[in-house]
Amino acid sequence: MDTLFDTVMLSRLQFAAMAMVHISFSVLTVGLALFIAVMEGLWLRTKDPVYYGHARFWSRLLILNFGIGVVTGLPLEFAFGNNWAPFAARSTFFGEILGTETLSAFMLEAGFLGVMIFGWNRVPPKLHFFSTCMVVLGSSLSVFWIMVANSWMQSPAGVVVDGGRIIVTDFREAIFNPDMMISTAHMYLACLQTSLLVVGGISAWYVLKGRHTAFFARSFQTALIAALVISPLQVWVGDENGREVARLQPTKLAAMEAHWETNLPGQGAAWIIAAWPDEANQKNAWAVEVPYVLSLLLTHSPTGEVKGLREFPQDLHPPILLTFYPFRVMVFAGFAFLGLALWTGWRWKKGALTAERLAGERRLLWAWMAAGPLAWAAVEGGWITREVGRQPWLVYGLVRTGEAATPLPAGAVAASLAGYLVIAGLLTAAFVALAARVLAQGPDPSTLEPPQARPGH
Repeated sequence: MDTLFDTVMLSRLQFAAMAMVHISFSVLTVGLALFIAVMEGLWLRTKDPVYYGHARFWSRLLILNFGIGVVTGLPLEFAFGNNWAPFAARSTFFGEILGTETLSAFMLEAGFLGVMIFGWNRVPPKLHFFSTCMVVLGSSLSVFWIMVANSWMQSPAGVVVDGGRIIVTDFREAIFNPDMMISTAHMYLACLQTSLLVVGGISAWYVLKGRHTAFFARSFQTALIAALVISPLQVWVGDENGREVARLQPTKLAAMEAHWETNLPGQGAAWIIAAWPDEANQKNAWAVEVPYVLSLLLTHSPTGEVKGLREFPQDLHPPILLTFYPFRVMVFAGFAFLGLALWTGWRWKKGALTAERLAGERRLLWAWMAAGPLAWAAVEGGWITREVGRQPWLVYGLVRTGEAATPLPAGAVAASLAGYLVIAGLLTAAFVALAARVLAQGPDPSTLEPPQARPGH
């Protein structure tokens, strides 16, 4: 059994820390780039300078976020080769996909980002808009390739095992593995949802402060329109993703639900709101349950069979507590975002979201400010569920995590983990300080109107 101080566990903690820090920035880059492209496109179509001002203002946060995202993502590549070399030796597919992501998506995004940031007033507006769209395409492709690599680890396909090595026999099948489509859709929507809630939350903060109220009422309304589409769509995709997990990884699903006993014929499996899983005795010490709901969700029948953890060898059980509660954070947050979108839409219908009246909706604005951090928590909760729930496998059914770690001295891994945490903490503090400075300054008056609209141009 792994302990907190052995090499495998320390390598897992290190990779988890790197992934969680990096994902905090990368999700915002994806959605923020799309938001800016929408604003810039609306400016070109309507000639309304407010949209131009928004594209310029949110671009400042995008640069900051992209820069920190790149720096925090680089160590992941090194950790893959350094801490997980036996896995890299057994299968080249994961590394090939990461290389494809770098050469196609990242290079596209980084190359056009320079035009997008420094090209204002230097290149024609339509060429600039094309560059912004390429940044959106590059960041979206990054999500696609990263999820291809990760989903292949969840449901490996298109490979054979030959002499201990995993050989790819069909790249199309490996890329479009059974988990890929639904999990990529779920992750991409999470990027968009997090970004729109951050944009809406920041806009709400400005309105509450009484600063640039008319300007940020526009971005708040745009975030709401996106939320009314994305929030219900994400709930539906998340439900479909859960049903796919039940089909592909039944032990993970049982751990996500702390579901120990397979329900008997004619009896429904309950959905557990909260519980304390007792892994030693293979049961829940206590649980708050809703009868029949788990069967209904997964099989669309109130008495459909849902396999419990006791159906599987105990050494194949993932950590239950660390799978169960992060999943609930994600689920409850998803429904909270849906409720927030519906509440805000109702107030909009009542005419309460105009620039003149929005500041009076104080409870609503505070709720939007709280939703931004909750969105990040939901992303991290979902990612923890996905990765911890796959244990003890690194590649599900093919490679155990314990077999894939490089036998480095535990002290060396602990030292590099500590060093990473210190550097990541400093980078995060720098990001917070710089972002706070951008927000404190507010929109730059010199960028609120396109050059041709200013006197003298």
